[in-house]
Amino acid sequence: MGNHFLATIALVALASSFAYASDPSPLQDFCVAINDPNDAVFVNGKFCKDPKLATADDFFFPPPNMPGLNIPGNTSNPLGSLVTQVNVEKIPGLNTLGISLARIDFGSYGLNPPHTHPRATEILVVLEGTLYVGFVTSNLNPGNRLFTKVLHAGDVFVFPEGLIHFQFNPENTNAIAFAGLSSQNPGVITIANAVFGSTPPISVDVLTKAFQVDNNVVENLQKQFWWDNNK
Repeated sequence: MGNHFLATIALVALASSFAYASDPSPLQDFCVAINDPNDAVFVNGKFCKDPKLATADDFFFPPPNMPGLNIPGNTSNPLGSLVTQVNVEKIPGLNTLGISLARIDFGSYGLNPPHTHPRATEILVVLEGTLYVGFVTSNLNPGNRLFTKVLHAGDVFVFPEGLIHFQFNPENTNAIAFAGLSSQNPGVITIANAVFGSTPPISVDVLTKAFQVDNNVVENLQKQFWWDNNK
């Protein structure tokens, strides 16, 4: 009897973990996000407008007088890349739908540096050029395995949710990729920015011990300007 009870509890826990593995499934056709809380319902971190007032523009990008995803991003920055996000902040109708999009432009030898998406798996397709991409597993045994691939136009690669990953253009030409993400608001944590550019800064003693380097190295890294290539 006890074993059956424990098995039942384990199955319920497993089902619950699957149920919350990604954005919750909507219980309505849509829930267009608005900033005005008056007479609105709060769902998935956003207030939702009356569905009778929704229009096609709520599900459309770009807004008037803004460039669409056909326009290359400006890669003239220290990283040589730019990520143009199309998430719930850009398309209010994405609220509760559990999906978003990004265009990633790379200049010559441009890098989308190691980062994670805490709430989304990413699937990336290369439209133009060549990319060297990879992700690192968690530190469970066997830990921190690196998976890499060189992608060309038409190739597709998947980065599992929450894992550190990167994309690098190894050529002296431009590259373009599009990414789909399994969250309306996947979030992004750029590793170097978070570790060495936090406000206030992480204690030098903590970082010196974590990275096993001299404190002068850590202090120098904390003085750098860490560029955010997401817009």
